Amino acid sequence: MIILGIDPGTAMLGYGIVERTGTRLRAIDYGVIRTSSELSLPERLEAIYLAVTDLIELHKPTLVGVERLFFTKNVQTAFAVGQARGVVLLAAALHNLEIREATPNEVKVATAGHGSAAKEQVQRMVQAILGMAEIPEPDDAADALAIAVCVSNRERSVSRIPTGALDRSALQPAPTGITPYEKAVREALRRERLGLGPDAQAKRAPRSKTAS
Repeated sequence: MIILGIDPGTAMLGYGIVERTGTRLRAIDYGVIRTSSELSLPERLEAIYLAVTDLIELHKPTLVGVERLFFTKNVQTAFAVGQARGVVLLAAALHNLEIREATPNEVKVATAGHGSAAKEQVQRMVQAILGMAEIPEPDDAADALAIAVCVSNRERSVSRIPTGALDRSALQPAPTGITPYEKAVREALRRERLGLGPDAQAKRAPRSKTAS
């Protein structure tokens, strides 16, 4: 399964593509889509739409994960994020892709284990979870990868639950105990506390030549 994570914004939109194979996650591509302040808003939104469409057609994701819009004191920023989100949702819908949303706190919990994690900690945890040789940068790209990781973990958890039957007592009980993903996150947190960082032997996934 391939998940496209999006951290929306009109000036800079972060994207991260993650592939899940069983319990293993790896980064396929990540970066940012920048639009010039000299362009009009419609032109900037068009540029975002075309770039996101290129990413979808290149990587053919199964799901698109987008940061959910939340209340902010900066109304102008909220409008900008909302407009970029709308363009991303449109591109996904036109390609018949399912969309998953996650709040910033949900993403932090899924990657760093708690909702008050700093951006730097989220970046290091994303690096550890995806086995990347370097910390993903810039912040917007790292956030997009974190969204993809969060969405992937949710989908994997849901897929473990049998569906299509009304009588749950007749179903095989869902697996209990720590999952491989949770084990990986706990190990990454342990290494973070010890200041060990990710495995030095981890190899960074090959980057796509898609323009950021």
